[in-house]
Amino acid sequence: PRPRPPHLHREITRHGRIAWYVRIGNGPRTRIHAEYGSPEFAAAYQAAIAGKAAPGPTKFNARTLGWLIVQYRDSIAWAKLSGATRRQRESILRAISRTAGNEPISRINTAAIEKGIDRRTNRPHAARHLLQTMRGMFQWAVKAKHAGNDPTKDLKTIRPPTDGHHVWTDEECATFEARWPRGTRERLAFDLLLYTGLRRGDAVRLGRPHVKNSIASIRTEKTGEVVTIPILPPLQASIDAGPIGELTFICGDHGRPMKKESFGNWFREVCKKADVPGSAHGLRKAGATRAANNGATEAQLEAIFGWRGGGMAALYTREANRVKLAREAATKLLTERDANIYSRTLASGAGKKSKKTTKSKT
Repeated sequence: PRPRPPHLHREITRHGRIAWYVRIGNGPRTRIHAEYGSPEFAAAYQAAIAGKAAPGPTKFNARTLGWLIVQYRDSIAWAKLSGATRRQRESILRAISRTAGNEPISRINTAAIEKGIDRRTNRPHAARHLLQTMRGMFQWAVKAKHAGNDPTKDLKTIRPPTDGHHVWTDEECATFEARWPRGTRERLAFDLLLYTGLRRGDAVRLGRPHVKNSIASIRTEKTGEVVTIPILPPLQASIDAGPIGELTFICGDHGRPMKKESFGNWFREVCKKADVPGSAHGLRKAGATRAANNGATEAQLEAIFGWRGGGMAALYTREANRVKLAREAATKLLTERDANIYSRTLASGAGKKSKKTTKSKT
């Protein structure tokens, strides 16, 4: 559980929405309407504690963009978004409210959205997030009869070319393990990420309450899928060696749970100290790569990593199959005589390895 400021209470309304109140002792309740964790929320909380009137939200005339944003943030569609997505889009919508909140909804057309995208040409990720935010809001607005059309319908942004997070190699994993032995927080975090395949937001929540008979079950934060993962021996050894928290395996210096953002930054620094170019998400990709190379099917990968639709799982199995097929097809480049020599060489190497293994077992 995340530490909560004193006198702050959380309730679920009859519509299934979260409501926050400040109440000191048996005194009156003061509701906070801002998004939890935002600067506006902090200001309203401090005002309520001091007994002052909380700064209310900016008033917008009906049918303006600012009014639409307020309606959207109070909708079921907004409540269904993950916490991380809401925080990201909240900052975008807050900036839009300040700059264009008084604009009538009817004037927000495709050209207006394009101008916002063009202003972020040098920040392609920001441009893509802006379009996703506006598209989500206007798709809801059309269904709710607040807007006549979706101005983002025909717009697209170019995803920046990138290979994503660096996938850890086996050599880098060995280097990290040598730098951080079992019995350290660093090694526990490494083993938990690698041997569960969880995203950092789920990894920091995993703990004893999720484990029964050496099987961990947790509902993923991003997709809502429940993943069931056995606690493999390397991970169990790290858990036994500790240190772990009261409710979560990964914990801070004082044994308290960590936020995923803080954990990500901390783990990145840990990787630098181990002289490896890794990250928390890179270990998840390394686990998926390792599983695919060892013959895991798409269905098995989806069960482990909480994916849907087969797209992500197919990406890893396709890459593993390409490597396997390339090795098999490479012999087609040889002449028949060279192919026979190559086959005898492989057989000879396998025989030596088998004898060595037998001798070792004996």
